[in-house]
Amino acid sequence: QVQLVESGGGSVQAGGSLRLSCAASGYAYSIGWFRQAPGKEREGIAFIYIGGGSTLYADSVKGRFTVSRDNAENRVYLQMNNLKPEDNGMYFCAARSTIVPLRWTEAAGYHYWGQGTQVTVSS
Repeated sequence: QVQLVESGGGSVQAGGSLRLSCAASGYAYSIGWFRQAPGKEREGIAFIYIGGGSTLYADSVKGRFTVSRDNAENRVYLQMNNLKPEDNGMYFCAARSTIVPLRWTEAAGYHYWGQGTQVTVSS
């Protein structure tokens, strides 16, 4: 069982930055960051393999967001720069405990989810 707790959300103006944190209580093979805007589907935006540190990004955030991990602290971070109003939403981290034969962007491929943290970007 893995418990995930997100923090770091808040309200910023367009062009601003936020850093989200995902604290994991147990072992995770990989962590994904998702976001969900009202009335929209949950969208996978960033992914990191905990062991090797390889990362993947959705086109919508590539070049603006950076995912990293601190294995000693059991934390994964999402640094978000140059935020835009379209980045508004609830942000979730999710963990895979094993290799899963699904794309990293598919929410069904994750075993554990955090409760989410709200990000609001004003224009």
